[in-house]
Amino acid sequence: MSGVYIYTIHGCPYCAKAKKLLLSRHVPFQEVDVTEDHETRKWLRQVTGKSTVPQTFVNGQPVGGYADLDAIDKAGRLGRVMFGR
Repeated sequence: MSGVYIYTIHGCPYCAKAKKLLLSRHVPFQEVDVTEDHETRKWLRQVTGKSTVPQTFVNGQPVGGYADLDAIDKAGRLGRVMFGR
C-alpha cells in the first residue's frame, strides 16, 4: 500500500479534523470509510494497537490518529512524514 490512507467512520469529528489538516497541507490521501467494515476495524486494532479512528497510514506504515497528525504538523515534520522531505 503506497501513499496516504486515512481510515474513518461516518460522523467522527476527529476524522473530519484529520482530513481537514491533510487537505490544508495539500497532502493527497485516500479515505477508507470503515463505519460498517468490522473486519477492517479488527485489522486496524491488530496493526495499530488502537481501537480509535481516524488511523492514518503512509506507505503502509501506521502514523496515528488526529492528535498524532496534529503533533507532527506542529513540530514542522508533516511534510517529511508524508512526503519524505
